[in-house]
Amino acid sequence: MNREEFRNMAKSGMIFLDGATGMNLVRKGMPAGVCPEKWILDNPQVLIDLKKSYIDAGSNIIDAATFAANRIKLAEYGLENDIQYINRQLVKLAKQAAGDRALVAANLTMTGEQLFPIGSLQFEELVDIYKEQISYILMEGVDLFVVETMMSLQECRAAVLAVKETCDLPVLVYLTFNEDGRTLYGTDPETAIIVLQAMGVDAVGVNCSTGPDKMEEIVRKMSKVASVPIVAKPNAGLPRLEDGVTVYDTEPKEFAEGILKLIKAGASIVGGCCGTTPEHIKFMVDAVNNAYNIDNGVNPFTNRINNGQTANARALTTQIKTLPIELDGRFMVVGERINPTGKKKLQEELREGKFDLITAMAEEQIELGADILDINVGMSGIDEKEVMLKVINEVMSVVDVPLAIDSSYIDVVEAALRIYPGRALINSISLEQEKFEKLIPIAKKYGAMFILLPLSDKGLPKDINEKKDIIKTILDRAYLLGLTKEDIIVDGLVTTIGANKNAAIEVLETISYCKYELGLATICGLSNISFGLPERQFVNSTFLAFAIKEGLTMAIANPSQNLLMNTAYAAELLKAKSEADIRYINRVTEHPMALEAGKDANQSSHARKDRAEFDGKSETFIKVVKGNKRNIIDTIEEELAKGISASEILDNELIPAINYVGELFEKKIYFLPQLISSAETMKIAIDYLEPKLAHDDTNKKETIIIATVEGDIHDIGKNLVALMLKNYGYN
Repeated sequence: MNREEFRNMAKSGMIFLDGATGMNLVRKGMPAGVCPEKWILDNPQVLIDLKKSYIDAGSNIIDAATFAANRIKLAEYGLENDIQYINRQLVKLAKQAAGDRALVAANLTMTGEQLFPIGSLQFEELVDIYKEQISYILMEGVDLFVVETMMSLQECRAAVLAVKETCDLPVLVYLTFNEDGRTLYGTDPETAIIVLQAMGVDAVGVNCSTGPDKMEEIVRKMSKVASVPIVAKPNAGLPRLEDGVTVYDTEPKEFAEGILKLIKAGASIVGGCCGTTPEHIKFMVDAVNNAYNIDNGVNPFTNRINNGQTANARALTTQIKTLPIELDGRFMVVGERINPTGKKKLQEELREGKFDLITAMAEEQIELGADILDINVGMSGIDEKEVMLKVINEVMSVVDVPLAIDSSYIDVVEAALRIYPGRALINSISLEQEKFEKLIPIAKKYGAMFILLPLSDKGLPKDINEKKDIIKTILDRAYLLGLTKEDIIVDGLVTTIGANKNAAIEVLETISYCKYELGLATICGLSNISFGLPERQFVNSTFLAFAIKEGLTMAIANPSQNLLMNTAYAAELLKAKSEADIRYINRVTEHPMALEAGKDANQSSHARKDRAEFDGKSETFIKVVKGNKRNIIDTIEEELAKGISASEILDNELIPAINYVGELFEKKIYFLPQLISSAETMKIAIDYLEPKLAHDDTNKKETIIIATVEGDIHDIGKNLVALMLKNYGYN
């Protein structure tokens, strides 16, 4: 099956998936503690009969039970060398059960290993692990791939890239959300679907963790930004033990009624997860067929297409948050400070492999109003690709805003997009031949937005008409490759008014043309307009006000320039933008000491510790809260040298810091990655202080034994709790 065939299938009516596999195998005799995949191969008829029962109940697609047959999971049973045989045989059994009555999907899931920087598993290693499993599956042939029960958006991305770099089959992705509406790693439904559908995933949805009733809001949120079908695969309610047997509390009829509500919320591909049986699927199929006219293709996905509601979202994201970009929304600033050009101190640090100044610049720009951060590390004397990847990880560890990837080298841009755990912005793609030919497909592959720079190999366009021609040429190429107008932001291409008195007028005309005739967002770099003139800040800020009046969406600027930023907020206020009055008041009252235009932001980068939550806090406290492992020991050594005792550091700084992290986690400000990073930072500190702490064996704390089922996802929580207890002095 190709992607077009799948899309036509999704438009033609509801698609029915199968139900639970593991639970039903247990009911058929699979004992606890065995490798499920191995047990299936030893008892093949059990799986064949189960899958046939689902097809009889109405399932259009069954899975091949390859769920955890990756190298890492099989190694838990000493079966990693049998990976080819296991995957091929599981596919064969599913195909035998399906015959010509249903499609077969190979399913992939998380490995249980933590990705860097939380764990040690590198992103590319994970892609290769998935590719290995996929390659063996393809030897037997399946119709599509399903990536399911995912909690990490970054691991979803790795699996999707593995499928797309190995074959052209459709790929569906289902994530698992907690009661707070986020995954264990903090991703919300909107962010998940925006990132994945931009990468070319053919359907996105939710499975496991809860019954149909708790999934409605998640599906509804996905539906608002979806350009692909939405999948809902709930459990049969909550599990409980009866006479030593796990049973679920949602009966087939009630389950089917819940599915109808999920369809009303926006799902058009439905099935069952834990606790569901062929009877649940039978009730589901009958209820849906009775409620919907399937023959006429009436389903939520078709309705969204017919109503013109399937356009891609114009938005950038991090792993846990989405930044909508609206043509008539609030003006945004792309912080330009992370760029070594003309910054000797930053150049020195990058050559030495230090990132303190980088992270300080990132935090400062966010404090002063930047919505997006431009990342440029282009300079001599470094491996730009290696440094770019390190800087991205460092910046993402201290701030939660989308990044713009800025490099003259195509391989650097691609490497950065590959490991960025969300939807980034490419700065930029021009009509210069190499960039034009190579970067647009890269933007499509990784689901990135890009800045369209109207330059060509000939240089600057000679007039506004040539500029429009360049814009059209790049747009045509992008649209041909499947990108949409929501994926593109046009740069107004600011030149100096000192050389061309019409420079500002031409940029303003470009902004108006793009917004009102092409429906495109716009951006510009402001400072070129005043090059060579005295008192440049007045020209820049006035030009910005004019540009905002014409509809400029965002600008690349230094947010520490007070006049410029205040002008932007004032212009929004005068345009009567929604909540612009509150934003203006907050800006001028909260940032009265922002640097004036032309001053070097480096002057305050290291000194900006005036954020309310860190008032009066030590550097050790701050580093634990931020999860800054890199130089926590150096900081502690400085405190010890000042005469502060190890016990004082523990009691007055480390323990209060980790308690504060716990508060941020409870308030949903921090999520699992930040929690683990802070806990590991504290562990490094305590391990260093341990020999220096005075021990009283008569007051020794208790020994605690903690465990979970081997290989279970809750191993993450177990390790975290154990780490916390060790930090508090327990054995």
